[in-house]
Order: sequence, then structure tokens, then C-alpha cells
Amino acid sequence: MRISQRLQPLYLAFCLALLLAGCGVNGDFGEVSPSLVRDDIHDWVGRDDAKGRPISPSTFELTDDERQLRDLGYPLLEPPYNRQKAHSVLSEYGMTPWILKQSANPAAYYDHMMERGLFSEKVRSPSSRYAVLIDDIRNDSERLPQFFATAGRVVDMDVKRKQSLGFVRGLTPAERDNTLNRIRENDRVIGLVRTSLERRVASYRYALERLVISSPSQDAVTAEQMLNKLGTEVGFFQGHTAPTYRRGPSLAFQR
Repeated sequence: MRISQRLQPLYLAFCLALLLAGCGVNGDFGEVSPSLVRDDIHDWVGRDDAKGRPISPSTFELTDDERQLRDLGYPLLEPPYNRQKAHSVLSEYGMTPWILKQSANPAAYYDHMMERGLFSEKVRSPSSRYAVLIDDIRNDSERLPQFFATAGRVVDMDVKRKQSLGFVRGLTPAERDNTLNRIRENDRVIGLVRTSLERRVASYRYALERLVISSPSQDAVTAEQMLNKLGTEVGFFQGHTAPTYRRGPSLAFQR
């Protein structure tokens, strides 16, 4: 594994933390320990292109909504089986990009569930596997509204900020580039989440279909109902942000 120069200090710090603190990486309820969390923990989300190569980032400070967009989007990008693990904090800081790419394989989720994946944990019974599947589907469904409500606000302000370029006196090329780069970054975050959600639905369905033939259970009915609901929600949000979101007024200096 090769770590970029900008990530090497953080990577070494976390390796030391793992060696010295042992199980102290995760805090209560499986969340990352507050001592290892910074406000910019997910600022890297959206800064790579479709092939995983870094793009020119904006030097503008993230707004509260832009930072929230990344914080809410990350759990929808990270595979469910990577949550609450000792190594999860590395992924939170963008140090394990290959893990995010696993979602492109619809069988990866099922393979981890059946103990054939990297970092997988033992699931002892078919009922436990159904429970894990149902919980993961439910968690995604509950995360969608808040993420896309935030996305709606970000998109609305990005439309306004782009229109505002024509009214800023003495606008420098650097300021213009930073503005457009930030808009592209925000669009990239939303696009990544939408793609990830489509893949997650496909992964859950792949797993459910194989559980049905290998371990038939009435739990499959509940899982299918929840998965159909999630699929409908994902389909809606592919073309919309939040259904209850209202656009704010124009910026003060716009005509």
C-alpha cells in the first residue's frame, strides 16, 4: 500500500495510536473515538475524479452545509461492513480508498456476510444474517432525507454563487477558479452518493436473493419490503434533492 505524502504523517499517527491504544479507537456505540475526530475528517470526500485521481481543490473554507454534506455522505459511501471496526478511523480520513471501490462489485457485501471478505466478522446463523441485512437497509433509508435536504441547500447556494460571479467587482482568476472548483467538488459528492446508493441497492438484492435460496426464512419478506422501499427512495433522489426543501431568496447583491 502506498500512502501519499500529504497523508503520511496522519497515517503514522494513527498506526501509533492503534499500537499504543489498542481498542481505544472506537468510542461509545461503535463511533470513532472523539479524541481521533477532527472537524475536517471528511473534507477529502469529492476531491478525486471518477478514476480516483486528485482534482484541483478549492482553497475556500467549507461552509457549514458543505461540511455537513460530506459528513452525511460518507456513511453512504463506505461499505456497511466497514463500520465500527478498529481500522475504520483510517477510512474516515480517506486513507483506504480501495474499500470505497468495493461497492462496485455487487457480490462484495454478500461475500463479507458469508465470511469471505477482508475484515469480515463471523455471523453465526441465517437469522443473524437477515438481521444484519435488514439493519443495513434501514440505516441507509434513514440517512437519505437529511443528506439530500443538505444537498438541496448546497445546490441552491451553488447556483447563486455561480450567478454572483458576474457581479463581483475586481474578481481575480484565482477567485473564479476556487468558486468553480468548489461547485464541482460539491456536485462530485452528491454524484458519488447517488452512484453508491444504486450499487448498495444492487448489493442488498444480490445478498437477499442468495439468502432466500440458501437459508429460506420469513425474515426475507421483511427484508424485501424494506429493500423495495429503499429502491423507491433512491430512485426518487436520483432526480431530486429534498421534497420539502424551499429555495432561499437571492443573494443581496444579485439583480
